[in-house]
Amino acid sequence: MTANIRVTVWNEFQHEKTNATVRAIYPEGMHTAIANALRGFGDMDVRTATLDEPEHGLTDEILKTTDVLIWWGHKAHDLVRDEVVARVKKHALAGMGLIVLHSGHASKIFKALMGTGCSLKWRESNDREILWVTSPGHPILQGIDDHVIIPVEEMYGEHFDVPEPDETILISSFSGGEVFRSALTYRRGAGRIFYFRPGHESYPTYHHKEVQRIIANGVRWAAPVSNSAAQTYGNRGPLP
Repeated sequence: MTANIRVTVWNEFQHEKTNATVRAIYPEGMHTAIANALRGFGDMDVRTATLDEPEHGLTDEILKTTDVLIWWGHKAHDLVRDEVVARVKKHALAGMGLIVLHSGHASKIFKALMGTGCSLKWRESNDREILWVTSPGHPILQGIDDHVIIPVEEMYGEHFDVPEPDETILISSFSGGEVFRSALTYRRGAGRIFYFRPGHESYPTYHHKEVQRIIANGVRWAAPVSNSAAQTYGNRGPLP
């Protein structure tokens, strides 16, 4: 029997504590909504971690037992300690999957792995978002039609200052006319990274069934390959 994927959902968990609108949508936090949705798929063991926990809930032991880390941050990027970012980066390069959601594009960990500013245009004005499939048959899009409609969301617009992705699998169009590369995959070291755009805190995006399915598919895609051989580096002699 295949073991369940071990998932840690990390959320800074700040808006929910201070903003009544966000708290009404996510009374137990976005991390809890995402975690509960993932548990419903049946093949994941899911736990959560937040900014205010000791070491932000991301100790070395937690990361050693995490196959895929999901990251949501926005207003508190600067409060994430650099030593924790370095720890997460080490595990991601060693093979832990990383899914970065929405405003996590500006997180320290995503910038560290991308090596760019990760800037973009934005507007919060109840835009309709349509995510268009550009890579039919991709495993992250399993069970998804050729488009997904989110009735209200924050707009993100190009240019998105990230390295050219390995794959662009969804492109968003917005009612204001903008487009955005909304689902990107990368490989860094032995790890897989999935950036997925939707999820502004003042909209109920993480209750959207197709958004939940894409995140779940992303977890399966980003999970380490169990039979991959360990790599060695450094000076070595010739083969016999």
